[in-house]
Amino acid sequence: MTSTPIRHHLRPFSLFVLLASLRCGCGAAVAAGYGGGAEGFCSAEPSSECSGGQPLYWKVTHPTLAPAHLQDLPGFTRSVFKRDHALITPESHVFGPLPDWINTLGAYLISPAIGAHFTMYLANMQDGSKSALPPKDVERLVFVLQGGISLSVGTGTTHSLLVDSYAYLPANTKHSMISDESTTLVIFERRYSAIDDSHPDLIVGSTDKQPLLETPGEIFQLRKLLPTSMPYDFNIHIMDFQPGEYLNVKEVHYNQHGLLLLEGQGIYRLGDNWYPVQAGDTIWMAPFVPQWYAALGKTRTRYLLYKDVNRNPLM
Repeated sequence: MTSTPIRHHLRPFSLFVLLASLRCGCGAAVAAGYGGGAEGFCSAEPSSECSGGQPLYWKVTHPTLAPAHLQDLPGFTRSVFKRDHALITPESHVFGPLPDWINTLGAYLISPAIGAHFTMYLANMQDGSKSALPPKDVERLVFVLQGGISLSVGTGTTHSLLVDSYAYLPANTKHSMISDESTTLVIFERRYSAIDDSHPDLIVGSTDKQPLLETPGEIFQLRKLLPTSMPYDFNIHIMDFQPGEYLNVKEVHYNQHGLLLLEGQGIYRLGDNWYPVQAGDTIWMAPFVPQWYAALGKTRTRYLLYKDVNRNPLM
């Protein structure tokens, strides 16, 4: 595989600067005069594989281009909002107390106000934090990015969720989450679309326990966190790309997406727009927006992707 499809659409000089800024170390960017200051982009911590063993998904909460690196650029953001897609980057996150949660700050990244039929938000918990229930008839999926939580369901079942673990909680399931350490969660919620007498089950799992699935015509690795059966009206995909790998097909479909880049960096094409993206970035994709991704840099790209499934679009 080559990066010819990228070069075909990007001027060589622009691609050089982009690759230099995304690579581990940034030596080429410094040589070209595009970095190297003590507080600049290239002075940020390298990716986990280059820095000698940072925790999994560390880059989500410590992105290369973090707010601390932008103090001398007031008003700057990479975030973009358009009719059929949005890129929400860490420097523009706005945290505030989550309603009815205890000692927890949240940042809503995707919501119906943007045109989505679901919400996606970050929850930052501390020692003594406790969750609240979602609204009536709303299902919830929780994925641990940092730290850990104790999840209590019903009257007595308790699960310990660490980084890379997740829980799917069907609508109207009584539950609570508590934390005794600094913890970051990404949470998806949507109003459950019921059909017939189908009822989804509570699911607790971890990414590494999910099997790799076949991806005909593609080379990325795919795992699905939820069953593909009819009771489930959405799924969460974990997709892995090695450097230089890319989607063979520029997709156009009726499904919505909410994406969080967990590791790595690359280029996302949405419609006629090309966006450099890195760990910590969030993307919303409306139905039928053309979409394509290529992984750059020296480390694996992994992203988490929400996708609505198993329902007639007319419902």
